[in-house]
Amino acid sequence: MQLTATYRDEELVKGCQNNEPRMQQALYKQHYRKMFGVCLRYAENRDDAADILQDGFVQVFKYIDSFRGGSLEGWIRRIMVNMAIAHYRKKARFQTTDIETAYNVKEDETALSGMSSQEILKVIQELPTGYRTVFNLYEIEGYTHPEISEMIGISVGTSKSQLSRAKEMLRNKLGVATNEY
Repeated sequence: MQLTATYRDEELVKGCQNNEPRMQQALYKQHYRKMFGVCLRYAENRDDAADILQDGFVQVFKYIDSFRGGSLEGWIRRIMVNMAIAHYRKKARFQTTDIETAYNVKEDETALSGMSSQEILKVIQELPTGYRTVFNLYEIEGYTHPEISEMIGISVGTSKSQLSRAKEMLRNKLGVATNEY
């Protein structure tokens, strides 16, 4: 059995910038699992996630010359998120509304305790595309509503509304109690 070598980011970047197939393959192998996880959160299913991942790595190799240091993983992750957004734009039609609903949530720690990460991911993937995308960008990636608005071409109010509705749907699917005020 042959073990795959692990390379430092600097080696990977330099090798990829020199179009060395061995280093391109090593970069892919070192990052594909984590990036596939990122893609899964945005996709409706594994096939869509694989498409986003593939398109993302094409962009990684195309723009590797523009990498200027810092976290290689973070740079690749941003490309994957951007590819997921591009995928979303091609497929999605938003369920838009500017009516926002505020909820005071009573935390139910037992709602998630019996679920595996795969089960939680499946529930997130069941969200409508617009809701899922805004939820991931806001809750997981940490973007603000104005940033999301600009990234995917919706109003700030629509971003907030879709996040609120995504959370409501997740609460309902997971059986978490809500109290409206």
